[in-house]
Amino acid sequence: MRLGEYQTLTIIKKVEFGVYLAEHEDDERRVLLPAKQVPEGSKCGDTIEVFLYKDSKDRLIATTNKPALTLGGLAVLRVAEVGKIGAFLDWGLEKDLFLPYKEMTAKVQPEDEVLVTLYIDKSQRLCASMKKLYDLLSTDAPYHKGDVVTGRVYEFSDNFGTFVAVDDKHSAMIPSHEDTSKLRIGDEIEARVVNVKPDGKLDITMRERAYLQMDADAEKVMGVIEEFAGVLPFTDKSSPEVIKRETGLSKSAFKRAVGRLYKERRIEINEKSIRKID
Repeated sequence: MRLGEYQTLTIIKKVEFGVYLAEHEDDERRVLLPAKQVPEGSKCGDTIEVFLYKDSKDRLIATTNKPALTLGGLAVLRVAEVGKIGAFLDWGLEKDLFLPYKEMTAKVQPEDEVLVTLYIDKSQRLCASMKKLYDLLSTDAPYHKGDVVTGRVYEFSDNFGTFVAVDDKHSAMIPSHEDTSKLRIGDEIEARVVNVKPDGKLDITMRERAYLQMDADAEKVMGVIEEFAGVLPFTDKSSPEVIKRETGLSKSAFKRAVGRLYKERRIEINEKSIRKID
């Protein structure tokens, strides 16, 4: 019998409170299917597809209900409750699914929706995890360069970027040079596909196409200049790190925005600063 999976078992014995199921008649390993779950007219020898999990007393039990998640799968689940040792997620069964704090990539609150997988812990209990989702996401998304997609943020990496599950199931990433500092784990975003890699993973961006984004970036730079009382103490020749820290833009995007403002005669560029023209 396989915990956390669907399987077809045979009714071996009927009792007042349900039926006992096993893989075959001589199997000593049996599991209870409660009476309210037993299909009407069932008899010994019949087979039933069930899902196996553990009840509130940690006993193996069968159900004909369909949980939102099976072992090794992925699903977006609602946080029903947050306790001292973790959170509990609604996954369609009577007993909520436990999400330990150590398996969270960010704090969760009741009513949050989180992308998780299902695993068996050291105590042989089914638990949810927000970690190690990358390898579980598919690489056969039906999208192409230029397509607009929706996805859910599930992980951040300083080296690579922001990892997103497109349609909650396809592997995608926003590259690290793009500012995603305002995003949080679990946020749903709309983005544009900029590249489909040979392995099927998607590179996506939340930025507009260059000719549209330049206007937005130019206004963003003007806002930063005004925050510095009209004189920006660095230029487009400064380090990418300084530019990213102060404006949230990559060096190339900053350079394009400054060029736009200069052509519009809204700024003057000096050796070590950029000044707003009143």
